[in-house]
Amino acid sequence: MKVYELESVSYKYLDKFPALDNVSLDIDEGEMVVVVGANGSGKSTLLQILDGLIFPKSGKVKAFGYELTEDLLEDEGFRRFFRGSVGLVFQDPDVQLFCPTVWDELAFGPLQLGIPEEEVRDRVERLLEAFEIGKLRDRAPYSLSGGEKKRVSIASVMAVEPKVLLLDEPTTGLDPRSQVWMIELIYKMHDEGKTVVMATHDLNLVADIPCRVVVLSEDHRIVAQGDPDKILGDLDMLLSVNLIHEHAH
Repeated sequence: MKVYELESVSYKYLDKFPALDNVSLDIDEGEMVVVVGANGSGKSTLLQILDGLIFPKSGKVKAFGYELTEDLLEDEGFRRFFRGSVGLVFQDPDVQLFCPTVWDELAFGPLQLGIPEEEVRDRVERLLEAFEIGKLRDRAPYSLSGGEKKRVSIASVMAVEPKVLLLDEPTTGLDPRSQVWMIELIYKMHDEGKTVVMATHDLNLVADIPCRVVVLSEDHRIVAQGDPDKILGDLDMLLSVNLIHEHAH
């Protein structure tokens, strides 16, 4: 089953600053896709389109077999289904975290979906343990370290038990130990059957994860896709999209 089908999708900010240009892309259920590109190539824009936060200026996006539009997301039934099925973790956790405490942050999403309070409490307690953030339960998110905020932001998305996880630069700002933890978490979520779409400019991360790599150029188009060995072995292409330096080995 195809989770997403993008056909000739283009997007411009303020109708004049291109972010995506004629992007066509299918993503299968249970697949892991890593979108790579230089800063400004459109990676974050693509994830926001997949999350239904913004909509193409031209082209079509289908999610779970339905054309994803503003009108469709106005339908309460589909909105609950979609918001319970897809979760986006932003690059900057401060954009995402807003509740008074970590506990409230994890409970917010499930409560908005109408999940019974007892089940919500159980989910939150399980996530506090799984993400090793139990000691932070009563802390205000703004008071946490960068790595702690990242853990809380991912746990808050996982609280709705999404089928699809969208990750924007998930290792940015993390120390080496936290980066290893993050990579292992991504493996685990994929092994559990989740569809994972991750955006990054870190080619070292791509080398560590079995996935399909999609390359965005600085003119906001898909210029290549394939397994990590194929993509990382094409030095001329990586140079052309500004992902490696001319003297890289």
